Amino acid sequence: MLDDPHDLASELPEYQDVIRKLAQDDAVFRDLLSSYNSLDVAIQDIELSGTPVADITAEDLKKQRLWLKDRLFNRLAATAA
Repeated sequence: MLDDPHDLASELPEYQDVIRKLAQDDAVFRDLLSSYNSLDVAIQDIELSGTPVADITAEDLKKQRLWLKDRLFNRLAATAA
């Protein structure tokens, strides 16, 4: 949906404390999170602006965001365990 939040804390609310800690202490996590957030903003801009974009382009961006989310989740789960 267009207005659904996809920031990591909204997507994984049970990990909010771990997200904050890793964003502060783990440079790799911080870089992944930054990339995730940048992609999320780009996707929201495309969806909300109505700018014509090829479906394949939008889908590729969403796949990249999902890939990053999976990597972030793996780091979160390993830390929380």
